[in-house]
Amino acid sequence: MDPLTQGVLGASLSQSASRKQNLVVAGVLGLLSGLAPDLDALIKSQSDPLLALEFHRQFTHSLFFIPIGSLICALALHHLIAKRRGLSFKQSWLFCALGYGTHALLDACTTYGTQLLWPLTNARFAWNTISIIDPVYTLPILILLVFATLKRVPWLARVAFTWALVYPTLGMIQRDRAEAIGWQLAEERQHTPIRLEAKPSFANILVWKVVYETEAHYHVDAVRVGTSVSTYPGESIAKLNVGRDLPWLDLDSQQAKDIERFRWFSNGYIAQDPADELRIIDVRYSIVPNQMKALWSIKLSKTVDVNAHVKYETHRDNTPESRQIFFGMLTGDK
Repeated sequence: MDPLTQGVLGASLSQSASRKQNLVVAGVLGLLSGLAPDLDALIKSQSDPLLALEFHRQFTHSLFFIPIGSLICALALHHLIAKRRGLSFKQSWLFCALGYGTHALLDACTTYGTQLLWPLTNARFAWNTISIIDPVYTLPILILLVFATLKRVPWLARVAFTWALVYPTLGMIQRDRAEAIGWQLAEERQHTPIRLEAKPSFANILVWKVVYETEAHYHVDAVRVGTSVSTYPGESIAKLNVGRDLPWLDLDSQQAKDIERFRWFSNGYIAQDPADELRIIDVRYSIVPNQMKALWSIKLSKTVDVNAHVKYETHRDNTPESRQIFFGMLTGDK
């Protein structure tokens, strides 16, 4: 989730557990600790661009790391901020733990994937209930926290945290509705999906991207689930078969290993870009939810040596045409 949301969510829980006289410092500790797990973004390598993908939302986001991560935050912030405000170290650790603990659980509500149970497993948990940015989720929490802090009333922080729980629950209901429509679309096409998922499109829980896998292809559709349901049939693409699609690639090369690393990151949803045979895309994400214009990919090269890594690329489909199509889906236009 975006840093603003992570910070205000952490602050809402720490302030909810705070007394009136400690409300401000509790909010600061919760906010900063709520941001701390994303310091794993500093783990990167210029020679290995996929290293950042492997470590982001890994150990710092594990449920087992919460006591350690929050302790580090408390050790750093107690003398800097909390002690001079009259808090004991135990109180500081509590507020830091509450803020830190919200981070990974919120990330797991998004579609990106979070290694909640590392080191027991490197499985990426993605509950697909909210978008990684959603102002309808964030702004009420932010506004309520501002008033809670200015008026010194913890119950407003509790209302903010309640909203933080209610909205993903609404997202879960919407996700299940979208998945039910997805199964209907697949049945109408006489497809038997191996798996099917619905993911919220950018910044809302109204329009969803349904992606499902059949024996040889991935299929994507957009579904709008409001008071009525609208469907926007989408595209399909062949699943990546390295031996068939990349016959020139040495299967013992680093590039071949990087494809498998990207496959793990993408939960298996990878395909060869129809516009570029050297680009491998993650079909799960696009601005227009019934299209295959991926937000990120890896780029291969036929000329590098066997020890060279792939390149990691991001793509921003922000054309007026794409925006018009997406907003049309939001408003229910066909």
